[in-house]
Amino acid sequence: MQDFTLRNETVRLPSPVARITNRAGFLLWHILRKGLHLTTGLLLIGIWFTAGAAPDFDKMLQLAQQRYGAAGTQNVQQWRTLLRDAQALPEPEKIKLVNVFFNRRIAFREDAEIWGTADYWATPLETLGRASGDCEDFTIAKYVTLKLLDVPIERMRLIYVRAQIGGPHSGITQAHMVLGYFATPSAEPLILDNLITDIRPASRRNDLYPIFSFNSDGLWVGQAAGSSANPTARLSRWRDVIARMRAEGLE
Repeated sequence: MQDFTLRNETVRLPSPVARITNRAGFLLWHILRKGLHLTTGLLLIGIWFTAGAAPDFDKMLQLAQQRYGAAGTQNVQQWRTLLRDAQALPEPEKIKLVNVFFNRRIAFREDAEIWGTADYWATPLETLGRASGDCEDFTIAKYVTLKLLDVPIERMRLIYVRAQIGGPHSGITQAHMVLGYFATPSAEPLILDNLITDIRPASRRNDLYPIFSFNSDGLWVGQAAGSSANPTARLSRWRDVIARMRAEGLE
């Protein structure tokens, strides 16, 4: 087993992650796509995404008004409008609109500044209400929104990466999260990121080094054939944010 720490979240991963290097370029993304699929536990929390009812926007707007006032309520209303207007669009247009929507409306701020804690995964309501969030919050909001727009879960991954900062020759990296979209099972993923405005294929994101990825159906890492690990225990913040979304009306 190997520990991977993103901020204050330590995730115990099967040992194949140790074989992933930062030199393989797009091959890393291919491995991540084809790698270990752990459904134990995550399938349980994935039920919310696959069998849930329509979101209760009246409840969410009421909560936004109570918690965040007029500005937060307006952001949630704009989100509702986006979901209505984009429903009939082709999938590539949905991807672009959702990426632009959150990148333009949400300011990047650290969790300690927003929530007074080192690592907090916010719901879309919380992110829109505060009009701010960190990389996990951007990624979760985009993932949930695209799911509500009927983009299949199997085409999306929340991806933990190490992001190179300080230019192409820098050896400095920091923990980061992005959303990967796979148009087909064998396609090169498109990367939705709050660090840049446009959506780029993984082969053009040499500054990102993927570690592992997950969605509501499983967790992928390396090339292992299988594991008896329980990913739910390793992704407690994912479980917690799903519970809060359900309480807010996303069910």
